[in-house]
Amino acid sequence: MALSYKARKRWAIAILIFGIPLYIVSCVTIMNWLYPDPLNRPPLGVELLIYVGLGILWAFPLRSIFKGIGQADPDAPPPAD
Repeated sequence: MALSYKARKRWAIAILIFGIPLYIVSCVTIMNWLYPDPLNRPPLGVELLIYVGLGILWAFPLRSIFKGIGQADPDAPPPAD
């Protein structure tokens, strides 16, 4: 079942307001659980690559929701002249 433009726009806003901050907090929390000792952390470059990878990873499953959100509503009737 395909979502309408209006529904996708609402989901996109909800994901950006609530989902992304929760995802960021969960990624940082998991990294802190994996490496609790500051002396035993991976090198800064490796840790940066992990965070960049996690930063890109969230977008793949949500690509269909965000596609075309910045465009005009395709289901709206054309404006009257």
